[in-house]
Amino acid sequence: MKKIKLTNGLRVVMEKIPTCRSVSFGIWVKTGSRHEHQGNNGVSHFIEHMLFKGTERFDAKDIAEQFDAIGGNVNAFTSKEYTCYYAKVLDEHLPIAVDVLSDMFFRSALDEGELAKEKNVILEEISMYEDTPDDLVHDLMAKAVYGDHPLAYPILGTQQQLDPMGPAELRAYMDEHYTIENTVISIAGNIEEDRVVELMERHFGQFNNHSEVKEIEAPGFHSNLLFHKKKTEQNHICLSLPGCSIHDPLQYAMILLNNVIGGGMSSRLFQEIREKRGLAYSVYSYHSSNEDSGLFTVYAGTAPKQTKDVLDLTKEVLSDIARNGITEDELKKGKEQLKGSLILSLEGTGSRMNRLGKNELMLGKHNSLDEMIEKIENVSMKDVDAVLDRMFSEPFALAMVGASDKPIAGLRRDDFVALRTNS
Repeated sequence: MKKIKLTNGLRVVMEKIPTCRSVSFGIWVKTGSRHEHQGNNGVSHFIEHMLFKGTERFDAKDIAEQFDAIGGNVNAFTSKEYTCYYAKVLDEHLPIAVDVLSDMFFRSALDEGELAKEKNVILEEISMYEDTPDDLVHDLMAKAVYGDHPLAYPILGTQQQLDPMGPAELRAYMDEHYTIENTVISIAGNIEEDRVVELMERHFGQFNNHSEVKEIEAPGFHSNLLFHKKKTEQNHICLSLPGCSIHDPLQYAMILLNNVIGGGMSSRLFQEIREKRGLAYSVYSYHSSNEDSGLFTVYAGTAPKQTKDVLDLTKEVLSDIARNGITEDELKKGKEQLKGSLILSLEGTGSRMNRLGKNELMLGKHNSLDEMIEKIENVSMKDVDAVLDRMFSEPFALAMVGASDKPIAGLRRDDFVALRTNS
């Protein structure tokens, strides 16, 4: 891995992988829904869409044809904390990808007509999302945990917030957030580093929009229960507990603990709820890390008549973990599982580019594969216990999407706290 700064201060991180013939190229911007306010929620995602709708040189069809003509892929995504525009092409076509993506980044037309059409596309995306209860419940969970904090905002926004947005609002947001300090270029694949630097200077050297780094407000953890009534065949449930931020030294212990609880087919939740009793097709847990906070979340989708049984079993599994922790054998197996998934996840240029960009943007540092494996190996039972103390320090938050809230009415959500305190 090599990190440089262009003459204007823009950070570029690159990794040469001579054994492949592809290159993945990404532009990362540290802005997402948590950097918005109630009035402009959804603007980050709207901008992401609009950058594909035409520039001074290319219209939307031209952009698509540029990549189709070289057999490449181009796309983008917006999260709560960052936006990424990326492409994957053959190594010989990297100059084309950089040329088109940089033109989109700096010279997007933000045409009124295209904006009106794309606004409707996003409203359809919102409708599709709201028709998908197993997605909707995760946004409801964010509201239950974060309340009015921006981390609870939906990435897509709402029709009420999107309707007033025009080119001026989008440009003003870009001027404030699309700055050198908030931007990182990441590249991974079969590259010649000197030529890449020259290419970056040519296309990004004129970037001169600076900003001061703004402080963000850390969220609290709220143990709320939220229900969204919707006619569905299943009840969709999320249960959340406090987790670890991306900077937390206990993060690897948290990931290992998640694997034991619900991170795979051999996990306790999967075995108890799906394999032994067949009460759910989809049941799992995951850990999500933000810059200053984190969440451990359990998800399950099940028939209304089975919802109470699934909740009781979930609480049984978590109660046992709170009281007794995990076993040495589970910790050992978890380490091997995590090392294997880590190594396999880094085999493609796209995943390498993603890792480089996210690490530079959010952490400002890069651990080698050997360093990460060492951190995994060094996780002790004491570290796991410290994570458990944090997880069970608050009553759990709960969100459910379904036809009736009867299965969660009167549900006690503070018993894990007492179990952990007395263990």
